[in-house]
Amino acid sequence: MMLRFKRKRDIFNTPAGRVFDVFNFGLMALFGFLTLAPFLYVLAGSLATELEITTRNFFLIPRNITTEAYRFIFITGTVVDSMIRTAGVTVVGTLVQLIFTFSFAYPLSRTSLRGRKLLMKLVLFTMLFGGGMIPTFMVVRNLGLLNTYWALMLPAAISPFNLIIIVNNFKRFPTELIEAAHIDGCSEMGTFLKIVLPLSKPIIATFALFYAVGIWNDFFSAMIYITNPNMWTMQVVLRQVIMLSATNLDMVVEGILEVPETAVRFATIIVATVPILCVYPFLQKHFAKGMMVGSIKG
Repeated sequence: MMLRFKRKRDIFNTPAGRVFDVFNFGLMALFGFLTLAPFLYVLAGSLATELEITTRNFFLIPRNITTEAYRFIFITGTVVDSMIRTAGVTVVGTLVQLIFTFSFAYPLSRTSLRGRKLLMKLVLFTMLFGGGMIPTFMVVRNLGLLNTYWALMLPAAISPFNLIIIVNNFKRFPTELIEAAHIDGCSEMGTFLKIVLPLSKPIIATFALFYAVGIWNDFFSAMIYITNPNMWTMQVVLRQVIMLSATNLDMVVEGILEVPETAVRFATIIVATVPILCVYPFLQKHFAKGMMVGSIKG
């Protein structure tokens, strides 16, 4: 076995093996650069002057670094206020979606639940057929949720696809573990809260990240359900900033500073992107494991 291992390892130490490694690393580095280049360009553009942005087609390092675009954002306060509102909606919405999804998935994973197959068929039905935008809007309106942040959370509180993955994850738990908890006097709710959820940290972290990113980046729901500009979320404000002309931007600050129109758009994109990127490192250790758990039916 040791000799066989050495022979396999020696294959990668040959000149051809080293060339293959160099080619792979170079190709992956190229793909990585192509992925990061747009983001780096936007970052460089947010720190560049308006003249440089209009005269240079593409650059990653600005010649003259300026923070006028970021000064404009923080002076007006519109972007900062929308970011605070979006952060609150993201935190509350993620908790709501996690609670609804996991509390529904656990009963569906229990074979003792009567009507479980019927409920699963109804869940699958919603994946294939949806009411559409107008019926959903009418439901939200009739529930009195227009111009409330609940309209951004409740309609998508349960994702059928995520629900099925979580159900398969719960099915992997040994029945002996659940039965032992019941013998010790633990109720179904106690088993779910004290045993099942603590053992499901990877998948909780994974779907928390998915839900948080989805809520943070969602602008369509806020654009439809919220008509009050003072309640707009970050992505709606970002859309408005990108669509505004330089004249309208000047009207906002009323001559406080010279508005770099394109740089402000780039800076707003950076401000809207960086906060959600900062969430990933806190969930990274659970993310890789959570991506696989529950994806294979046990």
